[in-house]
Amino acid sequence: QVQLQESGPGLVKPSMPLSLTCTVSGGSITTNYYYWGWIRQPPGKGLEWVGAISYSGSTYYSPSLNIHTSISRDTSKNQFTLQLSSVTPEDTAVYYCARSNGNYRRDYDYWGQGTQVTVSS
Repeated sequence: QVQLQESGPGLVKPSMPLSLTCTVSGGSITTNYYYWGWIRQPPGKGLEWVGAISYSGSTYYSPSLNIHTSISRDTSKNQFTLQLSSVTPEDTAVYYCARSNGNYRRDYDYWGQGTQVTVSS
């Protein structure tokens, strides 16, 4: 069974970069035709799709976050990473990594437990 685990800093200062890594076990991130995504949930709000990387390494980003978002992968470690170049308090959220079976925007069937990120000085 596929398992995902997020890791990263819990507290980040405004205007600083944020990097979160998702480690995948029980399946390869290069297996056709899965997508590996990042979804976040700000406090008191619904889930927000941030972006995804495909089995072949193609990347997709939310238009509202595209400017300062980057997703990459390390196939040797079976990990993928989310980077936000400059965070604001509006980036405070629980961040989840997840696997989608065929669509980079939806149909996420396996999820990590989530990691809290707070942006504050």
